[in-house]
Amino acid sequence: MHQINTSPGGVPKRPVPAAAVAIGGMAGDDHADKRHHGGPDQDLCLYSLEVIEVLRAEGHPISPGFAGENLTLAGVPWATLATGMRLHIGASLVAELTYPTAPCSKNAAWFLDGDVRRMSHELHPGSSRWYARVVTPGTVRTGDAVTVLDPVVDGPLSQGR
Repeated sequence: MHQINTSPGGVPKRPVPAAAVAIGGMAGDDHADKRHHGGPDQDLCLYSLEVIEVLRAEGHPISPGFAGENLTLAGVPWATLATGMRLHIGASLVAELTYPTAPCSKNAAWFLDGDVRRMSHELHPGSSRWYARVVTPGTVRTGDAVTVLDPVVDGPLSQGR
């Protein structure tokens, strides 16, 4: 895992070295807009360091945590993720992907011409953030291993950091 991000509400979220994650979300993190963020299918927001790097190469002024993700993951095959897949993070956290997030206007500052559609799952598959529900709580630390599990056989598909 590349970075853990929290905020009292709003973006960008700022890096922290470690955080406890429970059903309901991450310690030290909150949402300014509880109507659209949070709830049982949105315990965590996840994003890919590699996607962020592609966006930066395109000229977008985005960095880890800016898009409101709690966990910025590296080495995860982002374009292959699908609803129902589970991620094992660190010693014990297991999170299940629920759905790709919709682009949010609060992220306009991180995109050229304010065009947040660049992280739309429908327009740019493999470029969106993902929401996840916590299956098994745990504490995560920067640098923790991330393993993508197959939801059918619960076996590892790949590993990343």
